[in-house]
Amino acid sequence: MPEGFFIGSFEVRYYGIILMLGAVAGAFLASREAKRRGHNPEIVWDLMIYLLIGGIIGARLWHILTPPPSSGITAAWYFTHPLDALNIRKGGLGIPGAVIGGAIVLYFYTRKHHLNFAEWADIAAPGLALGQAIGRWGNYVNQELYGAPTNLPWKIYIDPRHRLAGFVNAEYYHPLFLYESIWNLGNMFLLLWISRRYADRLINGDIFLIYLIVYSIGRFMLDFLRLDASLVGGININQTFMAVIAVSAAVGLFLRHRQGTKLG
Repeated sequence: MPEGFFIGSFEVRYYGIILMLGAVAGAFLASREAKRRGHNPEIVWDLMIYLLIGGIIGARLWHILTPPPSSGITAAWYFTHPLDALNIRKGGLGIPGAVIGGAIVLYFYTRKHHLNFAEWADIAAPGLALGQAIGRWGNYVNQELYGAPTNLPWKIYIDPRHRLAGFVNAEYYHPLFLYESIWNLGNMFLLLWISRRYADRLINGDIFLIYLIVYSIGRFMLDFLRLDASLVGGININQTFMAVIAVSAAVGLFLRHRQGTKLG
């Protein structure tokens, strides 16, 4: 499958189109959640552009600091070649950084407009999961984010030019992008269900914490199948970070309810 098409001399990548579709779908769901909670849904669309900018910057920084071995580029290379660091097409984006960047933007936006950050993080969480579920299909177009070789019925074929070193003779692999897409979609439905079923028991920020727990557990488990893990000091940095986030969010969720904390 081609990775894009040209409009005149301008190349349009399917990956970018899919990411934007995910962002718009996520924003639409967030606007519905905002309206359901009694807020102006137009705030979501005003916020969307800032979240995209913050998310892209954060995602790119995460990739620069934790490049996968297959890229053949180290973090040190990016620091000495700043133009390559700015070139998103040369390298990639890291979702942990996108979430962090988006959360930072959301914090300052809500502070400026006198909104409750924790509540708006809850509003955004299901849409974020939906956007990730859709966005992961961009990895399918680029033939990336696949796992170990497999002969399972749902295996995917990877072109030789996209195969990692040491696996050139293996044709079929685990579709990690699909696993994560399904996991994120399930996370979205779970968050929507919990936000309605337990509305009288939730504290602002709970839905976002649950999002962090569920998403992080999924990423942690799927990284066992990943062939191209980003290593820092010999440690799988993404998997380790996901473990820390899942445990921290779970402990935070437990303590705030045990102590009966009320936040806004």
